[in-house]
Amino acid sequence: MKFIIVVLLTALLGFAAPLYFTWWSFAVSSFVIALLIHQKPLMAFIATFLGLFLLWGIMAIWIDNANNHLLSGKIALILPLQGSTILLILITALTGGIISGFAGLTGSLIRK
Repeated sequence: MKFIIVVLLTALLGFAAPLYFTWWSFAVSSFVIALLIHQKPLMAFIATFLGLFLLWGIMAIWIDNANNHLLSGKIALILPLQGSTILLILITALTGGIISGFAGLTGSLIRK
């Protein structure tokens, strides 16, 4: 049950915090969530990773569909992705997930 709560809180605060603070404030919110809701370090990493991975992945797909894949297609051509917008979305989600996961891991380890 804690796992699901942490995933949902990470996604919720990962969406809300950058609206009012800087873009990297999702990492601070992941840290605080893992600090307040105690889990084993590996589970804290996985839960915070999953919460932000899903959030950034869904948001990237939403934005990509809204502009008919124009911007992501051009960026995927600039990067060595051979124009793959899906791979660009996956890299975006992985980046946010890894940052959030390490912030959650740090919060869990500090609590120890």
